[in-house]
Amino acid sequence: MYSMGPKSGKLLSDEETIERFKKGGEWGLLTSVDLRGCDPEKIADGDYIRKFSVDLCDHIDMKRYGEPIVVRFGADPRVQGYSLAQLIETSLISGHFAEDTNRAFIDIFSCKEYPPQAVAEYCRRYFGASEVEYSVSFRT
Repeated sequence: MYSMGPKSGKLLSDEETIERFKKGGEWGLLTSVDLRGCDPEKIADGDYIRKFSVDLCDHIDMKRYGEPIVVRFGADPRVQGYSLAQLIETSLISGHFAEDTNRAFIDIFSCKEYPPQAVAEYCRRYFGASEVEYSVSFRT
């Protein structure tokens, strides 16, 4: 597995990532997006998170398999918030939204290519985050 991110290795451009994915015989592409300074109303709204799941799938041309699962839980206020699971025909989109710190953690895993940097920026804008950091792993 090759990983790239601010702490693990040089991030490739979206074009380089997609080219490597297509030519390298990779099994899957995983992008982990960490958002800080999110709009607290957006990450605490289950309907908004559900809409995000649908909109993200449309944005990256992924076919949803069923409806998103969005559940709010967590006994510890530090981790309390909504979690998201959206099956897609090519794998899964998941996320957790930490209300205590206005952070979001979103993972997109697919055996179909998509542009990781553009996805990270899309997530940042969608949740009004002040900061975004992402990493990419090729699954072999």
